[in-house]
Amino acid sequence: MELNQGELAGRQRILGAIVLGVGVLFVFRLFQMQITTDEWKNRAERLTEEQEILKPTRGLCLDRHGEMLINNVPSYDLMVLPRFMSNIDTAALAELVQLEREELDRRLSKARRYSRYKASPLLRQMNAPQYAAISSELWRYAGLTIRTNPVRKNVFGIASQILGEYREVDREDMNRDSRYRLGDYKGKSGIEALFESDLRGTPGVRQHLVDVRNNVRNTLTEMDSLPEPGSDVTLTLDADLQRYAERLMKGKRGAIVAIEPTTGEILAFVSAPSFDGNLLTGTTRGAAYDSLAKHPWKPLYNRAVRGTYRPGSIFKMVQGLIAMEQGVISPRTHINCNRDIIGCHGAHTQDNLQRAVVHSCNPYFYEVMRRMVNQYPNLDKFDNARLGLGWWTERVEDFGFGTNLGGHVPGTRPGLVPDSSYYNKLYGRRHWTYRTIYSISIGEGELLATPLHMANLAAIIANKGWYMEPHLVRDIGGKGKPPKFQVRRDVGVQASHFEPILDAMQAVIEDQTGTGRRAYTPGIVACGKTGTVQNQNQADHSVFMALAPRTAPEIAVSVYVEYAGAGGDWAAPIAGLLLEKYLNGNVSDLDRERRVKGATYPLDPQFADLQSNLPVP
Repeated sequence: MELNQGELAGRQRILGAIVLGVGVLFVFRLFQMQITTDEWKNRAERLTEEQEILKPTRGLCLDRHGEMLINNVPSYDLMVLPRFMSNIDTAALAELVQLEREELDRRLSKARRYSRYKASPLLRQMNAPQYAAISSELWRYAGLTIRTNPVRKNVFGIASQILGEYREVDREDMNRDSRYRLGDYKGKSGIEALFESDLRGTPGVRQHLVDVRNNVRNTLTEMDSLPEPGSDVTLTLDADLQRYAERLMKGKRGAIVAIEPTTGEILAFVSAPSFDGNLLTGTTRGAAYDSLAKHPWKPLYNRAVRGTYRPGSIFKMVQGLIAMEQGVISPRTHINCNRDIIGCHGAHTQDNLQRAVVHSCNPYFYEVMRRMVNQYPNLDKFDNARLGLGWWTERVEDFGFGTNLGGHVPGTRPGLVPDSSYYNKLYGRRHWTYRTIYSISIGEGELLATPLHMANLAAIIANKGWYMEPHLVRDIGGKGKPPKFQVRRDVGVQASHFEPILDAMQAVIEDQTGTGRRAYTPGIVACGKTGTVQNQNQADHSVFMALAPRTAPEIAVSVYVEYAGAGGDWAAPIAGLLLEKYLNGNVSDLDRERRVKGATYPLDPQFADLQSNLPVP
């Protein structure tokens, strides 16, 4: 039946009214939801997107032969979710986690202030035995869970001052680099810090939808990315030599640095007293750090690059080489041992260069430097000294003294090569002459160097006039040694001038009257030089520098033992043992080894109590 036009219009009006009514209802409800109440706004906010950072595996540190030095091991963080921690027996929990009741309450309160619905650490970096001790009781506490994190382990507990520390970032780290977040870890010193960008890798990301109680509602897999592991770093250190060197220096203060002369690669790097770097991880880190920091021997202080000492008589090699290059002396130049101008020791009266090195004749090198500094006889004595010292300073710096040697070893100090400006400030421009500053001619006075500088000098002599800037890295991520570690420096002295110096240094060890006789090892042709460094009213420091074998040297070493007396007494035998260990793989002179290992302070009685209270693992 067909509808007439009036009925059709009526039905259209009814349908329009229904549509209009429904539209008005929707508008009203939307207005109510968005304007008059926060209920739905809050619900929308409670379902939010959250990123889970997937931490990459940190790169390993290996020695020059591929032996592991630093790896990653699991640690366990005890996490607390405050909303599930009401009505618990805090006394029992405190006993379980071995915290004082007040300390536990403080940590729980801090976690509640952070969030009732997000977990935060209650106890950090438990090791496996600590975790095993509490794991069977965790079921009693619904709000406690375990989060596994990797920490660094120093496999042998060696070279801790130079390998450095890996620990939690602070506010300054996060402000400086936005990639770090609260709870992240990074290298804070040493190799760990220097190569942080290589070792750390690239984090991945996993996206979640979570509600206000941090419950995961959905995973947005299309936006995920996987972490990229950090690069392994192969160091130049020889783990066997490093371990042996640290054992020889146990109970002593000082440093050892050994370098491969042709490459500049550091083979051993000891600052004594050393400590096990694993002490600075885990739940006891704070107590261990305080103990190390307060110890009177300052084991946290890296003497190998931070300790600036007078180099003593080993510096006489530099004086002789510069003087020969300048034509001031020749190997045949004889100089009287005039002890009225500067003290000396031993039965000798007039030496040439070789015998002056063997006898470590102070008047000889006093006169050598005087001739170099007083080059301008037409000037008065003040300008003569000022201009001559300026020239001399530049020549000494060519040997790396007064520089950071390229800055490839973390924390390296330049030491001090005093120049004319230094003495002008100290005494006044026209109040000093060579007679004022002559102590630097024998490596004393204001001249300062680190054990790294001293080992580098031995490498220069081994190479007969050049050195590669000292460094600690052979390879990063399988890509080889970076070019910045392959810089060669020439010292501006002809190779022929090194032969008489090497002859003298060989005699220092092999001659029956040589001051370095205790470094002698049958079958190894070594060259060395002793130093006995004055130390005001306290015991002298014992110093020795050596290289071996003389033909195609493979190792150059410096040894510095504080408060140990003459260089030939303690530093020389230590160096001799190191040369034999590296070149032969073992030590034949067990009596010499026992004597060195058994020597602990008091080498000087006033230091009898300094050995005590070093923390041990």
